[in-house]
Amino acid sequence: MTSVLRQLLESAAGQPLPEWDRVSTHIRELGFPAGATVFHQDVQHPYLYAVREGLIKLCYLDESGNEWIKSFAEEGRYFASITALEPRGKTSFATVAMEKSRLERLDFPLVEELANRHLAWGRAMQRLTMAFAARKEARERSLLTLSPENRYRAFLAECPALEKRIPQNNLARYLGLTPVGLNRIVSRVRSGAG
Repeated sequence: MTSVLRQLLESAAGQPLPEWDRVSTHIRELGFPAGATVFHQDVQHPYLYAVREGLIKLCYLDESGNEWIKSFAEEGRYFASITALEPRGKTSFATVAMEKSRLERLDFPLVEELANRHLAWGRAMQRLTMAFAARKEARERSLLTLSPENRYRAFLAECPALEKRIPQNNLARYLGLTPVGLNRIVSRVRSGAG
């Protein structure tokens, strides 16, 4: 079975990556039951992940333990806490399996070493970082400029298959709404009103 990380990295590089045989020995495939924590907030965790199957919730926890959902990662997507990739850095958010999930995990220091030695690895990391930044910018724009209903409509347009996989209370937190407010919007959109 082809590695999802390999597909993502080589697609970003636009070519096969040198030393892949070495890298493949460092990829760990991990399984998580629904509800299991992949990694906690505020811990050292310098890893890059790709989702083979399942759905992962990436969320911030405030001082009171309230959860704020930043994003979701489904099959074929990658994630990492950028702050944890720095030497002695710590995760700025936590990740939880929303469904039974299989992930691939790779030590980031190895990727960084290869990126410093090979142009293709450097290109892959640059493009993945740019894609991450573009998603983050789009998310910020959505939260700051769109009405609640239009945020929901944008989510449906961008991720139609995820709506059925994400519990409505989680989707509400992701969209910056209350569950009751989202329920009203969902009813209005489904009925064709608005």
